[in-house]
Amino acid sequence: MVRARSHQVYTQNIGKNGKNMNKEKSEKIKKKLSESSVGIAGLGGLGSNAAVALARAGIGRLVLVDFDKIEEKNLTRQYYFLDQIGKSKTIALQDNIKKINPKVTIDSYDEKLEKGSMEKRFRNVDVIIEALDSAETKAAFIEEILTKLPNKPVVAASGVAGYGHSDRITTKRLGNLYMCYDENAPSSDDDVLMAPRVALMANWEANLALEIILGEDK
Repeated sequence: MVRARSHQVYTQNIGKNGKNMNKEKSEKIKKKLSESSVGIAGLGGLGSNAAVALARAGIGRLVLVDFDKIEEKNLTRQYYFLDQIGKSKTIALQDNIKKINPKVTIDSYDEKLEKGSMEKRFRNVDVIIEALDSAETKAAFIEEILTKLPNKPVVAASGVAGYGHSDRITTKRLGNLYMCYDENAPSSDDDVLMAPRVALMANWEANLALEIILGEDK
């Protein structure tokens, strides 16, 4: 009986200590994220879903940049709703995020990124997520950020089209560029863009941003 009781008390204490440790870690992460910021270039399938994931995680500030309006065809993979068709993506996404986490500070810019000044809205964020549609704009943006803001981590994605083959997705790092990548994925010009695959890559980007921010605290 004594042995059984001692074992019971011991295991209960382990559980309590574990809960305390988890709570302490959770509070530490919460504080760190609340003091951190992420900039997102492009608010389509990747950008809108990544922004929502970061808001749910408790990021303190988001900088959102896009010039486009919501179309019905976007709803198959982007974080918008039927009653938002025709609205600016920056405004609509801000509304959606505020319903999820009203504590997030959101700086939104309804403007097109122009070569030569693509970095200007992202100078004061901790991590930048590239979520642009055009391959040409993507490449120009990444090059400009890495050149003008060489110490700023950039998270990008390639290989978003299609479905399945999740096991092929990897993260590649080249200096401050973190690439969520599937080298065997078809081009988005040649294949479909579907919600599961797009959201997977978007959340992968958001997860990489958290990993960069939290570092040893992860």
